[in-house]
Amino acid sequence: MAEEVAAANVPRDALREQIRDRYSSLAAEPNAGWHFNVGKSLAMMLGYSEDEIDSVPPEIAETFAGTGNPFSLERLRPGEQVLDLGCGAGFDTLLAARQVAPHGRVVAVDMTQAMLDKADTGAARLGLDNVETRLGFAENLPVESASIDVVISNGVVNLCPDKLAVMREFHRVLKPGGRLQIADMVVHKEIPQEVKDDIDLWSG
Repeated sequence: MAEEVAAANVPRDALREQIRDRYSSLAAEPNAGWHFNVGKSLAMMLGYSEDEIDSVPPEIAETFAGTGNPFSLERLRPGEQVLDLGCGAGFDTLLAARQVAPHGRVVAVDMTQAMLDKADTGAARLGLDNVETRLGFAENLPVESASIDVVISNGVVNLCPDKLAVMREFHRVLKPGGRLQIADMVVHKEIPQEVKDDIDLWSG
């Protein structure tokens, strides 16, 4: 029987506020010199093609801060209903919207309004009318049950201390037979409790 792993003891609202502040700053100043990689060079390192990167507005690409490429698992299919969790400025959202067009759609959820504003602007610039942005949290998604074919996410689940709640929400919103295409960071050994409980380490 597997030993139960203790959850992180971090104040959820304070963590959300810290993450929101950090990514609001990234939306406003993508070239401010972040201690983590951002932008086109990161996207290319993670396997996006130059054509894909250049197909989105540069002000969207420059804020990209993912940890992988959810489309490397499988290309989305025309007509699919997609949830992009933690969409940020919409880099993956815009790529997904083109893949599922003309009859598919993308619901892009983020808790940072500054990022959603950039995603809306990017979709408008590209003439994509199949993107809908919604303000919300991973643990309580503003998405109808059994309405989504594919959940994509890029470096967001690791920021959520209650990952079981996130997975339950994925299960709720997915249609029967739906799938997850998530790029994220995975730890292969137990993290000391004092590290898990350090709020500053959660938000990078």
